[in-house]
Amino acid sequence: MQGRPMTSALKWLPLAALVALAGCARDDGYYHDRNIDYADARQAPPLVLPESRNSQRYRDAMPVPEAAGSFRAGDDGFEAPAPQALGAGRIEREFVERRRVGDDAWLVVAAGPDAVWPQLEGFARSRGLDVTASDTSRGVVETQQGRLSVRQGLRAGDSEVRCDQSGRPVDACLNALEQYFGARSATASGTASLQAQRLAGEERLSLAQRGEEWVVEVPLDIERTWAELEYQLRQDFTLEGSRELLESTPADYSHRIRYLPLSERREGFWKGLVSSPSPREIRLVLESEGPERTLLRAENASERGFSAGDQRELLERVASLLR
Repeated sequence: MQGRPMTSALKWLPLAALVALAGCARDDGYYHDRNIDYADARQAPPLVLPESRNSQRYRDAMPVPEAAGSFRAGDDGFEAPAPQALGAGRIEREFVERRRVGDDAWLVVAAGPDAVWPQLEGFARSRGLDVTASDTSRGVVETQQGRLSVRQGLRAGDSEVRCDQSGRPVDACLNALEQYFGARSATASGTASLQAQRLAGEERLSLAQRGEEWVVEVPLDIERTWAELEYQLRQDFTLEGSRELLESTPADYSHRIRYLPLSERREGFWKGLVSSPSPREIRLVLESEGPERTLLRAENASERGFSAGDQRELLERVASLLR
């Protein structure tokens, strides 16, 4: 004789899910905020596998994204740094990259200013430059041949390195710096200066709503923001019919793109039976709001609708390229 079939919705849940649900709440019924556990965390030495292992059998099964920023315990309590999204359009990049806007030029190094500063001092020593002053708090090395400097880049974990003479970039010096940092990409983040940690700005770009419009607030001047946005869009907005960079206009700090909103991509196959999805033409416009404040807007330049939700989704993607 067969028993009665189970009618509870729980029968459709796998055992692992039931165990996870059971462990979410504490005995008093409240959910445990694991954010505070980070404050008591201690760093353990990395696991070292024996040299005799077969290296082809080991790889990253579940890669962990890098955290956007480092730990800073403030007066208002601890907040765990958010990880970078693995699938948000971030691209493989070089450790050292060149940026240029008009007559200005600099390097973007994929390491924090506290790690880059000792390398910058090492560059001055290795090239035999006549150092006249060195200011860790400002990230500046003055030499008779020129001025070397490092400061926080737009994206978390990045630094901007410059070599100027009488206020103008020196290409030969930048080339030498690019080779120097490129050769030390594996060790540049291994040694950090505690005194130079203050060079890393705590304020980061953020998505904000102003009235019915969504914007990205960038704590950087418009020239540097333009250079980074231009580079990232050329690398990422290359998918025809989904996201494309159509035109760059440095005169008014704008980009014209073609973008298919996520709201239409989600409808996918079924909508395609009736009509093909239509990307929107959008203008990404930068506006200066002060010496170290830039606003990024997304303006609909097509005849089709572009909702506030579509606007936010696009700006979130673009912002992810700049974090």
